[in-house]
This record gives sequence, C-alpha cells and structure tokens, in this order.
Amino acid sequence: MPDTPNHSLLRGTCLAALLGLGSFGVHGMDAAQGMVDEPCPPPLVMPPEAATLLSELFLDPHPLKPADLARLGQNEQFAAYEKEARRRGSGDWAGLCRFRRSNVAVMASATRPRVVFMGDSITENWGLADSGFFGAGVINRGISAQTSAQMLLRFRADVVALRPAIVHILAGTNDVAGNNGPTSPQEFRDNIESMVELAQAHGIRVILGSILPAAEFSWRPAMRPGPRIRALNEWLRVYAASHGLGYVDYHAAMAGPAGELRADLANEGVHPNRNGYLIMRRLAEAALAAQPPR
Repeated sequence: MPDTPNHSLLRGTCLAALLGLGSFGVHGMDAAQGMVDEPCPPPLVMPPEAATLLSELFLDPHPLKPADLARLGQNEQFAAYEKEARRRGSGDWAGLCRFRRSNVAVMASATRPRVVFMGDSITENWGLADSGFFGAGVINRGISAQTSAQMLLRFRADVVALRPAIVHILAGTNDVAGNNGPTSPQEFRDNIESMVELAQAHGIRVILGSILPAAEFSWRPAMRPGPRIRALNEWLRVYAASHGLGYVDYHAAMAGPAGELRADLANEGVHPNRNGYLIMRRLAEAALAAQPPR
C-alpha cells in the first residue's frame, strides 16, 4: 500500500502517531550525527484542526468510508504534520525522544505515578479517546506502530525511570503484523518476559493486557491474524498466572463471532473507537483495583 496521506491512516505503522499529540522521533537524517548532549528536538504538536478531524474519523463511532479518508487527505495541516512526523521518526526507531521532556517533568515531581500504560497505537489513542482516564497518577506511554522490541528498548526511560507502582503492558498487534519485518512468537515472548523482569527488578508490579481481536489488518490484507492472536493471548494468560501478574482479557470482551474486533467498538477493525475504550477502561480499572496499595 503506498504511503499517501489517504492510505497511511489504515496502516498499523501510522495510525496512532497521527492521532497522538506530542513529539515524534529526533531530527531527520540531516541532523548532527553521533553522540550529542541533547538528541531530541522540541515537541511536534499536531494542529488543532487536524487533531479534531482525526478524532471524528477514528474515535467517534461509525464505519470508516472512503469519503472519510478523502477529507483527511485534503487537509493541509494534517499533511504537513504527517510529513514532519515521518521525517523525525526516521532517526529514532525506538521512540526514545517521544516522551523525553515529559519524563523529565515526572521524575522531578515529588509524587510517583501509580501506573504507567506502556503500549502501541491502541494505548496512545486511548489518551485521545478518554483523556479523563489519564492524569492524577495514570501516565500514557503508548507510541504508534511499535512492536514489543521497541517497547523493550524504551522501557527503562519510559517506565522504570518514572518509578511507578504498576505498569500495564499492552503489546502484540504490531508483532503479529510484522511491522518491523518478520519475527517469531518466541521473540515476542522474550520481549514480554524481559519487560516483566525489568519491572520486577525495580519493584514495579505488572499487569499484562491481552492482544485485541482482529480478523485482518488493512495494511497486511493477505494476513489472517486471529489464530496467532489467540495463541499468544493464551501464553500471556498462563504466563501471568504463573508469575503472579495481573492479566486483562480485552480480547474476550471485545471479539465478535469470527474473532474480529466488533464493528460497534472500532471504525476500521483494529483500533478501538470511544465505545471500545469505554470497555477497556472498565476492565483496566478493575485490574488496577485488584492490585494492593503501594
């Protein structure tokens, strides 16, 4: 699928970066090379008009239509923002710059956060769909398109350094899709185990979220991810139970009869809309309430 503004919204590599607000990556390939004291540019802020349009298209519940994508492709603010976000992101594979400044502010605070939500676009978009859920000790550290390998690389900066009581890890959709090239179930399991071990070594309790249901990926039209997702979720469930971790079964609550993400919960079959995030919030809050106080 070509990388045009119209098509990019349906690619797992782009969607949440477009919906999220904040900084993306480092200076492009023309930036100074090598080790520098400050590798990150000032935050890149999405224009309000573009953010409003993206929210209407992907979070307000309705079936996504070609006319919706046409509206987005014709938005000059969005096109300019996406171009700059891609340029910056080309030099920061793991997204280490994305939350650099906000992490400094959290670490300078006298109060530790209760929970950090670590994830990909599904976590990132959650902040836009339900901003009231985040804040007051609940921090969102989701980055569009990321695989578990990228999350592992930034886990120390975006989770451990913030010293939360709990981390909620939601990963796997982009691993299954092969967003960074072919991978294996064992590599996914290794990355999850490494994040868990890092958290536990620093006294951070862990809640694992199941991979959300999906019958297909628009950016991988030949792929049928349902069986792989179910198998990885079974491993996550067993691993969590055997290691004393929390586990949230979003899949069971949101799947349709064919293993798809129910149409009333997502506009394009992969990323939840506001209805989907209402269910996720209820399940996440129950899992957090079950954790002992710090």
